[in-house]
Amino acid sequence: MKKIILTGGGTAGHVTPNLALLPLLKEKGYEIRYIGSYNGIEKSLVEQAGIPYDGISSGKLRRYFDLKNFSDPFRVLKGFGEAKKLLKKHRPDIIFSKGGFVAVPVVLAAKGLRIPVIIHESDMTPGLANRLCIPSATRVCCNFPETLQNLPAEKAVHTGCPIRHELLNGSRLAGLKLTGFSANKPVLLIIGGSLGAVKINNAVREALPELLAHFQIVHLCGKDHLDESLSRTTGYVQYEYMGTPLKDLFAMADIVISRAGANAICELLALNKPALLIPLGLKASRGDQILNADSYKAKGYSMVLPEEELSKERLLHDVNELYEKRSQFTRAMEAAADRDAIRTVVDLIETCRRG
Repeated sequence: MKKIILTGGGTAGHVTPNLALLPLLKEKGYEIRYIGSYNGIEKSLVEQAGIPYDGISSGKLRRYFDLKNFSDPFRVLKGFGEAKKLLKKHRPDIIFSKGGFVAVPVVLAAKGLRIPVIIHESDMTPGLANRLCIPSATRVCCNFPETLQNLPAEKAVHTGCPIRHELLNGSRLAGLKLTGFSANKPVLLIIGGSLGAVKINNAVREALPELLAHFQIVHLCGKDHLDESLSRTTGYVQYEYMGTPLKDLFAMADIVISRAGANAICELLALNKPALLIPLGLKASRGDQILNADSYKAKGYSMVLPEEELSKERLLHDVNELYEKRSQFTRAMEAAADRDAIRTVVDLIETCRRG
């Protein structure tokens, strides 16, 4: 049997594209395993999908001072040893990595064992983890065509981002039933990412009375960010994170407020959902979300509100403008070229695997 190991983690965006590949990989006859961190979000998501999971030690390379910068290199070295042991045990034909720092020791160990590796970069420019992995990769997939200029020409392949097919099959009625919402009032869906977005959460809750005058609101606020004082607010439902029923929330939503992680905005494009993107600012990131958001704004797919300009007044103004112009954004997204990223990536896996 053909064997593949998937890796990637840290946020849901480093996991869900891997999960999107599962049906076609199974159809092609692959035995699938996953390597992630001991307790990252990837562990629960992968186990829910019924895929065998192995955890390894994982560290993070930070761009700011933190005492963990002194201990994490030892965690990475430990993870490298654990990854090498797992690869020798399971003997995969190929590795597919979606990025995140947990993937680095897996990719480096695979190179030493001469196992082909395909990595995927979702953002406009490669992140640090993927930059460390690119020299060890057989091929490097990317989401944006603009990214090709930042990758080795002999390795780069523009594939787009694998999107879970089940997201395309949501039910508006199921979403209304889940939330208890009315079919006669528009729905605003707010997604701050799997880890949440405190600044967005705070701004939304400050503007809640005014927003609720016009919209019913579903708020995915991230782990440990629920506000229990709002639990009985009519027309407002909050969740830490949403699994399978997310497809129904998307189907129900008229407009969306979202961070600008590449996986998230690709899902919005696939679903033709008008969005107000609030990218993570430069103080907390390398600016990849800003580049992602600007690209979508230039193509007419979304509006952008810089995090530094986020306020109650600006949020209300932009949400109302987005709703008024929603059909304009929908038309632009519907005209976008369709790309079957799942089949493109799996075909690449078939081509590059050893054996």
